[in-house]
Amino acid sequence: MFSAAKSDATAYLTHSACAMHDMGKGHPECAERLAAIQDRLIAAGLWDCLLHVDAEPATYAQLERVHDAEYLDRLATLSPSHGYVHLDPDTAINSFSLRAAYHAAGAGIGAVNMVMQGHAQNAFCAIRPPGHHAERNKAMGFCLFNNVAVAAAHAMAEYGVERVAVVDFDVHHGNGTEDIFCDDPRVLMVGWFQHPFFPYSGDEPRGPGMKNIPKPRATTGADFRQMVSDFWIPALNEFAPQLILISAGFDAHREDDMSSMGLVESDYAWVTREVMQVAKTHAQGRIVSMLEGGYDLSSLGRSVAVHVKEMAGL
Repeated sequence: MFSAAKSDATAYLTHSACAMHDMGKGHPECAERLAAIQDRLIAAGLWDCLLHVDAEPATYAQLERVHDAEYLDRLATLSPSHGYVHLDPDTAINSFSLRAAYHAAGAGIGAVNMVMQGHAQNAFCAIRPPGHHAERNKAMGFCLFNNVAVAAAHAMAEYGVERVAVVDFDVHHGNGTEDIFCDDPRVLMVGWFQHPFFPYSGDEPRGPGMKNIPKPRATTGADFRQMVSDFWIPALNEFAPQLILISAGFDAHREDDMSSMGLVESDYAWVTREVMQVAKTHAQGRIVSMLEGGYDLSSLGRSVAVHVKEMAGL
């Protein structure tokens, strides 16, 4: 089922549609996030070292592996021809949002194809809207489709992957990912999150494969590293994943006022190296990382740059 890697490239998947999704003036989840990432990768000399790919949209059938058809149809019905429709107080869609969401989910599928077929060693998906709060039949927390869940389901359905690990280092609990996979023994989810904090869940795991660790506000980088070393890495090594997917949120950075945590770029570089070592041991190095949160534009760009730099081995 599995092909040996033929390329050590790091793929970078995105699509212009992702910049057209808009939730209104002043919303923190904005198109400028992707521009800040691109600008920083260029400034750091990383842009030309990546294998650039325009993401194809996911299909309805691919989304239906993790989302109810009724939910997918409801989003299509609600999609406005102009202006905005609010799905909840924090999450809105404009006329371009569904197209962006289909391409965001499709980026993960394309990235899985690339690493499983040996066209890239690993991949980073610069996408929006993000995904890890989207439940099987509910949009929330800026998220429409659960991009990482769509990618995991694709890997299991199309490549026969029997063990997928989801590493979620966003500062908010990935409640949608847990909702979709809590009863699936093929998926291990390791995460952390500020608690108590949106979405006010995760402290009571919904399944044995959900290893999510609540941490108090003002948690430092040293505390984060200790938690990863003590809990995440042993759990990942015991599970022996054949593919690792990352819900890559950078909103625990100390400059990001979306949270009250104390991480810096070196912490994101360190956790990337740790996850890469697990992938090297068990998964032939295969990692697909997908953008989630991160709302301070400067720290987001810098953090993604060190994350991608580590993935690319530069």
